[in-house]
Amino acid sequence: GPYKDILPSDFFFHLCMYVLYRCSPIGSKFFSVKCTPTVQCRVVPAAVAGDSLFSPQTLTRNSVLFISMGAASKLPNESKLSVKFYGSKKEALGNAVLHLTAVEISLDVDADRDGIVEKNNSNKASWKWGPNGHGAVLLVNCDSESYYKKRVDTEKEEISKVSDLKDMSRMILRTSGPTQLPEGYKLSLHITQTDAESVRVFRNKNKNMLLKLFMQDYPLVLNKEQLAAEVPYLGGNSELEFFVEGLRFPDKDFEGLVTISLSLLEPSAQDFPETPIFTDKVVFRVAPWIMTPNTLKPVEVFVCSTSDNYEFLKGIRKMVQSSGYKLKICHEYMNRGDRWMQVCVDLPAFLLGPDFGYVTRYAQAEEVSSLDSFGNLEVSPPVTVNGKNYPLGRIIIGVAFPTTAHGRNMTKVVQDFLWAQKVQEPIALYSDWLVVGHVDEFMTFVPAPDRKGFRLLLASPDAAYTVFTNLQNNGHGKAKLFQGKGEEISVNEILSNEEFRAENIYVQSCIDWNRDVLKKELGLDEDDIIDLPILFKVMAEENRAVAYYPDMVNMIVLGTNLGIPKPFGPQVNGSCALETEMRSLLEPLGLNCTFIDDFASYHKLLGEVHCGSNVLREPFAFKWWNLEM
Repeated sequence: GPYKDILPSDFFFHLCMYVLYRCSPIGSKFFSVKCTPTVQCRVVPAAVAGDSLFSPQTLTRNSVLFISMGAASKLPNESKLSVKFYGSKKEALGNAVLHLTAVEISLDVDADRDGIVEKNNSNKASWKWGPNGHGAVLLVNCDSESYYKKRVDTEKEEISKVSDLKDMSRMILRTSGPTQLPEGYKLSLHITQTDAESVRVFRNKNKNMLLKLFMQDYPLVLNKEQLAAEVPYLGGNSELEFFVEGLRFPDKDFEGLVTISLSLLEPSAQDFPETPIFTDKVVFRVAPWIMTPNTLKPVEVFVCSTSDNYEFLKGIRKMVQSSGYKLKICHEYMNRGDRWMQVCVDLPAFLLGPDFGYVTRYAQAEEVSSLDSFGNLEVSPPVTVNGKNYPLGRIIIGVAFPTTAHGRNMTKVVQDFLWAQKVQEPIALYSDWLVVGHVDEFMTFVPAPDRKGFRLLLASPDAAYTVFTNLQNNGHGKAKLFQGKGEEISVNEILSNEEFRAENIYVQSCIDWNRDVLKKELGLDEDDIIDLPILFKVMAEENRAVAYYPDMVNMIVLGTNLGIPKPFGPQVNGSCALETEMRSLLEPLGLNCTFIDDFASYHKLLGEVHCGSNVLREPFAFKWWNLEM
C-alpha cells in the first residue's frame, strides 16, 4: 500500500535508505522501481550493468534502496516512488508506494569565526584550536545591561534589554521546503541536561531579523528546566534566528564545549513519542576568562575613597590625569570602608554594568585565606618558552612551599578554575612566607622597548643592602628613613642590626627560589630582570614577612608611567636615595616614576599602591582560539 515519507536534508543531497527484503511480500524474488523525475535512487548491491531499475532485479536479503532528492519540495508529498515485487519476473505480488517530501534543514553558527553565520559549514559540529581551526565561540554573559538593577545577566531568565543580544552568539535555522510540513511532523531544538547548566537559548520572533526593538520578541526557548522545545517551521526559503547565551566559564567539571541539536520528528502511531528521523547539531566553545598584563594599554583606573587616603588619592588622580586615562573613584557609600580595590570582594558588584562583569567561585568546606585575593593573582606578558608560545602570557599565583605540610594555599576551587581556562597556563610561586601572602608584594612587570618587550621587577633585600652600604661608605650613614613619619631610623642603625639582616637573608632566599621558577617558566635571562631595593621585616607572632618601608614593587603601571609607593628613604642632598635608585633602574627603559604617598593609609595596613588600585586594560589583539593546543 502507499506510504508517506519525508526526506530532510542538511544539504541538497540526502539519502533515505530502505531494506527492501523487510517490506516485501512473502515469496518475493524480484523487484523493480519507478519514480518521478525529482527523485533519484540506486540499489546496493548494484544492478547488473546496463539493466534499468524499471525492469525486475534480483531481490536478496542485502538489497538496499537508497533514495535522494536534489532539491527541496514545493508541496508536501509532491514526489512519488513505487517498488513492485515479483514471485517470478512476470508474477507481480505487490506494490509499495512512497509519497515523498524533501525539506532542506540546516542549523548554522559562525563556525569559521569571521563574524558571519555561514550556511551549513562542514565543521559546525566540531571544535578545533589553532589558526586553521574551526568552531563557534560563545561568551559568558556576566555583565549587566543595567547600572541600577545590580544583577548579573546570567542570573536572569529573560533578555533585559535588546543590547544584551550583543553578549550572545547568533544561531540561525535555515529551512527550504513546502509552506508547511506533512501532518504530524515538527522541528525540535534540544540540549542535554549537562549542557543546560552552561547555556540558554532565546528565539527572535520578529520576522525582520534586523529589527530588534522589543524585549518580548525574544522568548526563552531552552534552559535547564526545558531541555527541548518545538520551534516553528516557517515554510519556503526561511531563516529563524536564535541567540545563545553562555552561563559559566570553563572549570574543572566543564571543558567549555556545548552542543545544540535540531531534530525533525516523525509522528508515531497511537500514543508513542515522536521519532527523530534527522538531527543536525552545532558546537560552541565558551570563551575563557582571560587576564590582562601590565603591558597592555590602560583604559580606566579604579580606586577607593576613604576617610584617611586623601594623599593617596591626590597622587593617583594627578598621575592618571597626566597619563590621559579615565579615573573612577568608588566613594565610601559604595565601598563601605574597603580601600583594597585590587582585592575587595564587594566592589565588582558596585561596578557591575554594561560590558563590566565578574565571576565568583565559592570554597566548598574549605578555609579561605588572604592568598585567595587578587593581589595574589598576576599574569605575565606574552612569552615563548623552549619554543612554546604563550601569546596571552601566563597566570601567576602564590601558594605554600611544596614541602610545607600546613602552609596556606590559594583555595582549590579557584586554582581549578584558573587551570581550566587553558589559554594562560598558570605558574605557582611560593608566597606563603609573607604575612599577606601575595605575589604582588615581591614582583611585577613593566613594559620595555627592547628584548622581550618587558622587564620582570623583583624585590631584593640584597639590592637594598647594596644601596645602604654605598650610602654609608660615602659618608651618609646618619641619613634617616621615615622622616616626618615619627619612626626615623638611620642607615647605620639598619646596617648594624644583625637580626634584621638575617631576616632579610631569609627573605632573599625565598625570592631567589621564585626567581628561578620564573626564569624557567617564562624563559627569562638575568638581563630580563631588575632587582629593586626593598627590605622586609619578619613578624615574630607569625614568622612571616612584611615590607619594612613602602614596597616599591607594588606599583601601578599605566603605559610608561609608573605609580610607585613613596619609600621615605634616607635623604641625601635633598633627595630620597631609594627614589634616586629606582629612577636610575627604570628611566633608561623610557619609564616615568611617580612616587605616591600611601604610607599611613595603605603601607601601615600591609598594602600599597597596587593593592589599592585596579586597571581596566584593552584586550589582547591576539585571538585566543588561535592558540595551538
